[in-house]
Amino acid sequence: MRRLQSGIIGIDHGDVDLFSHFEDDGTMWRGDGPRQSHATVRFSQSYTTPPHVQVSISMWDISNSSNTRADVQAENITPEGFEIVFRTWADTQVARVRVAWTSFGELPNDDGWELY
Repeated sequence: MRRLQSGIIGIDHGDVDLFSHFEDDGTMWRGDGPRQSHATVRFSQSYTTPPHVQVSISMWDISNSSNTRADVQAENITPEGFEIVFRTWADTQVARVRVAWTSFGELPNDDGWELY
């Protein structure tokens, strides 16, 4: 469990249209084997320390002609933002994906004292 030291907690959230590969026969739609797509997210305000980030697929359009295989992760989390990484593999065909995210963590305390 993560214990937050601050009395000021911030929560941020959003949705990212990660890709739409069916329109141009992109690699997620026509490719095979290991594939991945990335998107960088910037928080609306910086946290004091890297926050907790949760991601989930909020929309996907996927072919029914192969098995469904997907992995979505929040990676490289900093106080300013993070990276969404979507992965698939084998013969899975993914037309498009939207990812929802939520972050929460400590915010700077404007009334607090910082000793250097």
